[in-house]
Amino acid sequence: MAEAKHKVIGRSLARREDPPLLTGQGRFAADINFPGQWIMRVVRSPVAHGEIKGIDASAALALPAVHAVWTYKDVAHIPRIPFRLTGLKTLEPYQQPVLADGVVRYVGEPVALVFADDAYIAEDAAELVTLDIAARDPIMDASGETGAFDETRTTEPDVVRKGYGDVETAFRNAHAVVSLELVVGRHTGVPMETRGAIATYDASRDLLEMHGAAKVPHWNRDALARMLGRAPETMHLHEGHVGGGFGIRGEIYPEDVAVCAAALHYKRPIKWIEDRREHLIAANHSRQQQHRVRAAIDRDGRITAIDDEFFHDNGAYMRTHAATVPDLAAAMLPGPYRVPAYRAVGHIRLTNKTPCGTYRAPGRYESTFVRERLMDAIAAQCGIDRVTVRRRNLLPQSAMPYDVQLDTLGTHIVYDSGDYALLLDKALRLAGWDELQAGIKARRAKGEKVGAGVAMFVEKSGLGPFDTVRIEIKQDGVEVVTGNASVGQGIETVVAQICAETLGAAYETINVVHGQTDRIARGMGAFASRVTVMCGEATRLAAVKLRDAALKAAAELMQTSAEKLDIADGNIVAIDGGASMPLTALAGLTAEDTFESSHMVYPYGVHVATVRVDGETGGVQIEKYAIAYDIGRAVNPRLVEGQLAGGLAQGIGGALYEEFLYDEAGEPLSVTFADYLMPTAHEVPAPLLLVTEDAPSPLNTLGLKGAGEGGANPVGAALASAIDDALQRPGAVTRLPVTPQRLKALIRR
Repeated sequence: MAEAKHKVIGRSLARREDPPLLTGQGRFAADINFPGQWIMRVVRSPVAHGEIKGIDASAALALPAVHAVWTYKDVAHIPRIPFRLTGLKTLEPYQQPVLADGVVRYVGEPVALVFADDAYIAEDAAELVTLDIAARDPIMDASGETGAFDETRTTEPDVVRKGYGDVETAFRNAHAVVSLELVVGRHTGVPMETRGAIATYDASRDLLEMHGAAKVPHWNRDALARMLGRAPETMHLHEGHVGGGFGIRGEIYPEDVAVCAAALHYKRPIKWIEDRREHLIAANHSRQQQHRVRAAIDRDGRITAIDDEFFHDNGAYMRTHAATVPDLAAAMLPGPYRVPAYRAVGHIRLTNKTPCGTYRAPGRYESTFVRERLMDAIAAQCGIDRVTVRRRNLLPQSAMPYDVQLDTLGTHIVYDSGDYALLLDKALRLAGWDELQAGIKARRAKGEKVGAGVAMFVEKSGLGPFDTVRIEIKQDGVEVVTGNASVGQGIETVVAQICAETLGAAYETINVVHGQTDRIARGMGAFASRVTVMCGEATRLAAVKLRDAALKAAAELMQTSAEKLDIADGNIVAIDGGASMPLTALAGLTAEDTFESSHMVYPYGVHVATVRVDGETGGVQIEKYAIAYDIGRAVNPRLVEGQLAGGLAQGIGGALYEEFLYDEAGEPLSVTFADYLMPTAHEVPAPLLLVTEDAPSPLNTLGLKGAGEGGANPVGAALASAIDDALQRPGAVTRLPVTPQRLKALIRR
């Protein structure tokens, strides 16, 4: 058929998203303005914990062009921000209000809102608002004894428990027990674009709109409508260009609710744009966990049980992600290995720090570090090398599909496909492992501290339960409308490629519409590496339906049968080479379909790192980094490689540089880029990348799996392993990030 001559899926076509961004036509939240808008500025708590005795806004209100100052009494009727994922009933009392409800619980918590004509006046006025706060002793340690967080709440609102098998018997019968205490530091995604929201209200249509939406616009629309007592159809959210997402952008924050409430109240546009200091103290933090893990092993280093107790520091409130991060950490810790018995107990703890949420590979960055540190410790205990211990414990391809006997995100974990040993072999060849070891040995003989490390992981992707896509033939091409969102991952490109090949349309004529709640009734959004899997399959289904309808309609016009026609490059053609007609001649023809799935799909990967440690400065130079990743099937291999390379940069940040620190009073110490260190292009090597398609998913027709988090997931683990090797001290690294100060302390010891 003609279609076979025009394969589009699997080609590294140029991103459709880039031309407006490269030509200065991008429209980010700060670029959106409306006539007569007011600017909102947030007055934030300067103390970590305290009772609000009074708020004096008189000086602020005396400034010209300052219109109002809101405090809690102005928003007391608005419910607290609800959970989007993994919401346990026990956690609901810990949800965050729009403004502090008489008690402040972290530095940066919104206490009051200033509305003024422009940003400069609003900022000046905010500084004139006087807060009378009676300070209380803050709680800063999440691993200590439980106690009262405030008058009605405890520091441990709930505990995540997961497991299977007879753990106690496995430890009683173990040849040896390997135990570790490990810490992952507090850090987060730092997108180039900070948060922003612009709300408008059209009284003539009773329509509330918010611009600056990202990630999950339909869920946010529905939740905001409920909070404001409105019907969802009277509210629209609009996504513009988004300068990075990474899990933290696009959730509902207090400021999003506030701009919408103010636009309704004052019946005029309200705009809020976050500055960088606000972002570092107010947007979701992530990662901070302390693990006490042990493994029971036999004499050959095979795992018979893993037992992990960990403490998850969630900060002062439970935000939209609720228990998602600790739940994923507990559920995904077994990874690619056979673990006959398993138990995880995760303590969700509150502290007087910025609340936490998800960040690229949430829960897996942490648990992969723990698991792979454990694998290296088992190797050291048994006197075998780190690759061998992994081979001995890997799940075989014959075990697929493999029931892990655990649940997360409302789904049962069943690894759908995988050949972990094959990918390990390919990764070691990619990195030149044998030659690398010989080179390291020679350099060590000359006094250099060099080493290599390896880490393996299983990712999750393609979270359901559904995605809906509508495709319409237009006079100038094809329009695909989806309820998904773009956070830079290439949705327009991937969806256009799938639509082009399935429908037979010309790739360059396909326009993908996303992130607009007024264009499609429902959508799940962009998170959990789900877009290519869920939206991609929904696109394929709708394209198949539209193709069938187009061939049937064309057959009537061309006085032939549909079986004798094909669609290729945007033209409906007779298979025998006869008459043809443009697909656009059927403008107005539409098809819609939904893909539903109750199971996730599970890509997997191997990272191999080579580092040189400077004994004088404690610096770590990453000399070489190799990533092998099985995607099932790559719609656009270059986009997959881009996701892996970008994730690596963020993984390096959390492994070596980025950390939110606080003093004893709860004052954040990382509020600028001078204090919150991030890797630059100099610190991030160009990785060796291998994208394989050895294990297509059987759960969707195209065999797709996700790619968004595989670049970040095991970076901390791989670098820790390499640093241990460079120091020739197995188990030396027990805490991330491995900052120069910490590494120098390790060297001194």
